[in-house]
Amino acid sequence: MCSVMYGSPRVLLQVLWAQLLCGWVLGSELTFELPDNAKQCFYEDIIIGTKCTLEFQVVTGGHYDVDCRLEDPDGTTLYKEMKKQYDSFTFTAAKNGTYKFCFSNEFSTFTHKTVYFDFQVGDDPPLFPNENRVTALTQMESACVSIHEALKSVIDYQTHFRLREAQGRSRAEDLNTRVAFWSIGEAIILLVVSISQVVLLRSFFSDKKTTTTRVGS
Repeated sequence: MCSVMYGSPRVLLQVLWAQLLCGWVLGSELTFELPDNAKQCFYEDIIIGTKCTLEFQVVTGGHYDVDCRLEDPDGTTLYKEMKKQYDSFTFTAAKNGTYKFCFSNEFSTFTHKTVYFDFQVGDDPPLFPNENRVTALTQMESACVSIHEALKSVIDYQTHFRLREAQGRSRAEDLNTRVAFWSIGEAIILLVVSISQVVLLRSFFSDKKTTTTRVGS
């Protein structure tokens, strides 16, 4: 018990140190509006040998699809997909320099999109400075590592569920709008047909005035 109590401040300090390192991990996560007939590009400086993952999803707009393209510093296309709703691509940087990835909605004439992407560069630093040491981790350190991994999984699940909820809400709102316009259209058609029938029936039962012409002898 004494060893756990004495080790707790050290473990807490190591956790705080790891959280500070997490702020140094490169990467981008963003949700942005992509207008119709528009193209948006983003840039990331990457060191050779770094493992990267690009994940994106169209949250709202049209058929929920977008064009995506990823290029290396020399302009070589590493990834290209047309009209994708969501996808994930992992690669290892073969060159030093600025990598560019673009999202295009140029094929859409009047529908804007909302796009979410998560571009992860490199791996997370170890939770503890000496996590890769030869000796085994203490029970407290092992528990902290397990909790840290579980929390990362929870964050990922929460992000995906938020995206699904936003996409489902957008679909429901679109469906509600279509149903409302369809109901208004049916009401107008019904009103026009009713008035036409009333006018037609009245024409059948109305007295027609006849005129007679006498031919004089």
